[in-house]
This record gives sequence, structure tokens and C-alpha cells, in this order.
Amino acid sequence: MSDNVAHALAGAGGGIISMAVTYPLITVNTRLQVQRTKDSDSAYAGNMDALRKIISAEGIAGLFSGLESALFGAALTNGVYYYFFEAVKATFERASQRKTLSTVESMVSGAVAGAMTCIITNPIWVVNTRLTVKQKSQDKEESTTLQAFAEIIREDGVLALWQGIIPALILVINPIIQYTAFEQLKNRVQRFRKLGSLDFFVLGAISKLAATSITYPYILLKSRMQLKQSKNEGERYDSLADGLRKVIAQEGIAGLYKGIESKLLQSVLTASFLFMSKEALFSYAVKLLILLGARRSLAGAK
Repeated sequence: MSDNVAHALAGAGGGIISMAVTYPLITVNTRLQVQRTKDSDSAYAGNMDALRKIISAEGIAGLFSGLESALFGAALTNGVYYYFFEAVKATFERASQRKTLSTVESMVSGAVAGAMTCIITNPIWVVNTRLTVKQKSQDKEESTTLQAFAEIIREDGVLALWQGIIPALILVINPIIQYTAFEQLKNRVQRFRKLGSLDFFVLGAISKLAATSITYPYILLKSRMQLKQSKNEGERYDSLADGLRKVIAQEGIAGLYKGIESKLLQSVLTASFLFMSKEALFSYAVKLLILLGARRSLAGAK
């Protein structure tokens, strides 16, 4: 068996760890993204105000709304992404007889992996977005992931699970930028010395900072389009272009960057922990496959 499965398992494990560590920031960011007005008393004035109000109204548990679906989504998303990324990467390496990818090859690998990941995992993130923005009630039990899935299908139809897929596919450029930057930076540093855990942490942070800063407006639109769409014409986004136009008209250019502070912090920390833990888990994933008889030896392992 090739290393693709080992990379997928390590990526899934890294995704779970990074998601668990940074989830409160995701909750704050998502609620700020979907908030369209600050007029009500319950509206969030900013990141710290959102953090304070969520804890005050819902307790610490409110910061972890939808964590179950997020952990599953993170494991599947990173597992699928790394599987396809490494598969395409290996194809390029065999064809070129080189150990490292060119910038274009990194971008193509990221595009293929990102597109496959979006199509396969979008339903999970639709459910997670709705669970994350749904405020906890003291007298009402929170919906489980499966209940939320069933509710969306029952009320909005199966296709609603792929709401926001267009901006999600456009956002494939995010991991393309991230992984291309990471691969190129990693290749340059490796010319001088062997990389350690701290190197992967820092390189992951730098690559994700660049990717998120560039693509944030699409991230915001994707979150809003994944919500149950309002019947109100002014609040419903019929397309990506329609959503972009309405956000600018109603909230100004600044509306496209609502909550970006917490998103940048969360994204950078997530990527840092993901790259660091993924690299650390890879050798364990290989050993697990050997133990299960799915791999003969460590030969060829990264």
C-alpha cells in the first residue's frame, strides 16, 4: 500500500487535534460572520464582546456548539485532502523523477485535493455551521449531528446539504495558496537543515496567514450561504455574486471582513497544530498499517 493512506490517517488525526484546540475561536468567528446587524441587544459588537456574551448566556459549553460534527468534519476533510494531495504529488514525482514539486505542480495537487474534499465534505460543514450559530437554550436539549442532518433533509431537501458549494469550490484557492506556500517554504528550509516540530508549526502559520487573508470574503459568504436561507429577498443570497453585492450594499466593504481577527488567529493556530501534529503522527500511522498487515515495511516512508 502506498503512503497515501498513512498521510490520510495522520492528516485526520492532526485535523482532530487542531480543531479541538481552536474550536472556541471558530464559534466566535462563525457567529460574527453570519450576523448582519448590530442593532439588537444580543448582537455582538466584536470578538471579545461575542466571547463574553456567549459565555454569559450559554456558559463555556456555548463555545463548543457543534463540536461533534466539527471533529468528524475535520478528520474527514483532512484525511480526504491529504489522501488526494499525496496521490497527485506522487504521480508528479514519478513522472518527473524529482523528490520535490514545482510551484505549478503543488498548485495542481492542491486544486485536485481541494475540489474532491469540498464535494465530499460540504454536507458536514453545512450541518456544523447551523449547529455553531444556533444558540444554546437552557431548557432545550441541543440537536445532535444526525438530528441536524435529518432536519435539513426533511425541511430543505437533500440538495440543501450542498448549499455554499460554489464559494466552497472557489475557496479551493485557500488550500492551494496554503499548501503551495508550505511546500515551497519547506523545500527551501530543508536545503539547509532537517525540519523539526517547531519548523512545521511556524511554516504552517505563515502559509495559512497568507491564504486566509486573501480569501476571507469568500469564507464569510460560504458561511452565510450554508445557513437556512431566508424568504426575505434582502437577506437571501441567490448566488455568490448576489451575496457579494448585498453584503457590500448593506454593510459596506468592511462587512466582507467581519470577524476576520478571530478567523486569522484560529486559522493560523489550526494550521500550525495541524502541520505539526500531522508530521508527528505520520510515522505512527505507518506503523499502524504495518500492524494491520496493510503495509509490508517502512521502506519508502517519508
